[in-house]
Amino acid sequence: MVKKYDFLVIGSGIAGMSFALKVASKGKVALLCKTDMIEANTNFAQGGICCVMKEDDKFENHIKDTLIAGDGICDYNVVKKVVEGAPEQIKELVKWGVDFDKNEDGKYDLHKEGGHDNFRILHHKDNTGAEIQESLVETVKKHPNIDVMENHFAIELLTQHHLGMLVKHTTPNIDCYGAYVLDIKKNCVDTYLAKITMVCTGGIGNIYQTTTNPPVATGDGISMVYRAKGLVEDMEFVQFHPTSLYHPGDRPSYLITEAMRGYGGILRNKKGEDFMLRYDSRGSLAPRDIVARSIDTEMKLTGVDHVYLDVTHKDPEETKKHFPNIYQKCLSIGIDITKEYIPVCPASHYLCGGIKVDENARTTINHLYAAGECTRTGLHGGNRLASNSLLEAIVYADAAAKHSLPLIDNINWCDEIPEWNDEGTTLNEEMVLITQSEKEVNQIMQAYVGIVRSNLRLKRAFDRLELIYKETESLFQRSVVSKEICELRNIVNTAYLVIKSAMQRKESRGLHYTIDYPKKNEHISLYDVEELKKL
Repeated sequence: MVKKYDFLVIGSGIAGMSFALKVASKGKVALLCKTDMIEANTNFAQGGICCVMKEDDKFENHIKDTLIAGDGICDYNVVKKVVEGAPEQIKELVKWGVDFDKNEDGKYDLHKEGGHDNFRILHHKDNTGAEIQESLVETVKKHPNIDVMENHFAIELLTQHHLGMLVKHTTPNIDCYGAYVLDIKKNCVDTYLAKITMVCTGGIGNIYQTTTNPPVATGDGISMVYRAKGLVEDMEFVQFHPTSLYHPGDRPSYLITEAMRGYGGILRNKKGEDFMLRYDSRGSLAPRDIVARSIDTEMKLTGVDHVYLDVTHKDPEETKKHFPNIYQKCLSIGIDITKEYIPVCPASHYLCGGIKVDENARTTINHLYAAGECTRTGLHGGNRLASNSLLEAIVYADAAAKHSLPLIDNINWCDEIPEWNDEGTTLNEEMVLITQSEKEVNQIMQAYVGIVRSNLRLKRAFDRLELIYKETESLFQRSVVSKEICELRNIVNTAYLVIKSAMQRKESRGLHYTIDYPKKNEHISLYDVEELKKL
């Protein structure tokens, strides 16, 4: 079946839903959700969203903190755009029903997190993402111009390739016409034609064995854009959250928000020692890449698979008030965080690279935009500053809306796209082929492409993955399409891009640390990080 929309939005997190709300007054919108509307990376974001709001804070301070965390390779103009665009977008979130916590005096209760020099994190207890997600879901559902398609999975972007035209990877003249979409409930593939397509598919966490990401985070948008010959960059910069709850068997791993360290939590080793000051003068409030590597080192030195986060010195009632969900989660596994240390370990959490977009959220493919974690905007550089991600997503969704709206009347649907062809395929009755391959990719990435890397580890990962890639492509070509085979294909593609990017960077910078090139190549830095720290 062929369906026509003015705007096709792939993904239902903060970027996808805010974009849909901003463009729906101009045209008909299809919002695709791989499962249901709630299950998105946004829903799992505990900490909060950044915005300069205090009198003793300035945009320049937030910009400086972002540049320092990014380790010299952020795009200054992008950082400035996002930081200065925050107040307007926060107002819009509030208008859509988001309820950020306030103090008794009626002012916002701002948190401070690692890498920030001031209190500028708006939050809703310890489940800010869930509050944003639920508020936007309710607002989207009420809009008459937005058709929400739950359990609909975008398989491939539609371009000239589907018209039988040969397109080189470097051509600037690739156009996007929409996507082939699998209706999971009906088990059929429909053709969605769109004048403007927006990719907001979130992260890649499930290429790793241990991750805080929901199951839907399988790198779908990045893989689709790469296969459509769009540019993808900086995939080596995978952020491992330092403090996921150590509870073997949980997938995703439960996130212990960075705000808990901003609240005064102290990282301790198995001896109870505050070890972080040995690695960084900022102690437990150092940026995430430093904290994650420090924990990784401490675990290897002491021969254990976790460390501890200590908030037992804080007021018990305040702890319960600020972190009710974390308190209840830990209590459910027998840990009272007001009296006992929280066992924590690093887990794959966030991708700083992805689909390359410009300041208007345009990809290198015409009529195709992207926003959120699946993108490389230049904001994060080599490492994301805490709580900048939700802000980046909504600022770039706004940029995409403002840029695409004036164009919509001058774009026509491409009626020459053929319908999905599954001739010659058969039903795959051996699901073990898919599940086992996914486990193998997870193990390869966790062992060889984690927090600390080397040439040997990356080469071994690449060689192992090459065989899985060939097997997966062969299985995809002969199988009736399913969510499971498509996700495996995207996981393999995404893992390949991470490994390839890591092999190409001959230095240690930000989130990419390799024992073969432990020093930075200072000549490629856009900013002198040490000088910035003195400001």
